Amino acid sequence: MQNYLGIIDWGIGGISVYNHVKTHFPKTPVMYFSDTGFTPYGKTSKTELVERLNSVVVYLKSKGVNHLVIGCNAASTAIPFLDTNGVLIEGVIESAVELASNLKPKKLGLIGGRRTVLSGVYRKKFAERGIKLFPRIAQPLSALIESGDISSPKLHSEAAKILKPIKNCSHLLLACTHYPAISEVIKTIVSPKTVLIDPAEELIKKIAVWDLPQNGKDVFLTSGNAEQMKISAFNAFGTKIPRVGKVKI
Repeated sequence: MQNYLGIIDWGIGGISVYNHVKTHFPKTPVMYFSDTGFTPYGKTSKTELVERLNSVVVYLKSKGVNHLVIGCNAASTAIPFLDTNGVLIEGVIESAVELASNLKPKKLGLIGGRRTVLSGVYRKKFAERGIKLFPRIAQPLSALIESGDISSPKLHSEAAKILKPIKNCSHLLLACTHYPAISEVIKTIVSPKTVLIDPAEELIKKIAVWDLPQNGKDVFLTSGNAEQMKISAFNAFGTKIPRVGKVKI
């Protein structure tokens, strides 16, 4: 059986992680799973999210995934409660905290989805490091980017409302893998001195120690709309996906 590095996200946000993986590990075959046919991860209960992710892990393992990146902040909050079934799993939260902390921010802002922010996981982890966090829920931005919108007047308006209270932060943590797609929009709203933090590169360092599979073709799967996934991935990240398989888990 062909082995893969798996990447999970509810939608296309994880494509930003996928692009980093292919830059650093071009020979590693990736199996990307988008779960848009399921309730958005940020809107499920903790129990529902854990059960769903456990089912996804079992499915991906049966397809040859033994190393898995959860490219979603909301889903990453559930990692401590998962049955990994022997699969090595890395989420985005630890990488984000380590990278942001090392930058020693004077004032750290954060934008993320509802579950990510309300879980308090980032606030707690930064507090342990003596860093006060100024978070903002930016759920509308995720939905717009998921639809392939990275530049409309509505997106600019929503981003301005969300970012206004924290636009003068020294650093801004992008706590959703969708948000790098609109980094240029964000830069027009926040202070010119604000440093945007994308934890993807730090995540790459973590998985670099894994014995990743080599040689093989990438596979893209979704529980939702396959054609919409292809369109949105290209519009948001410029990533051309030749084929998306529709699966039921």
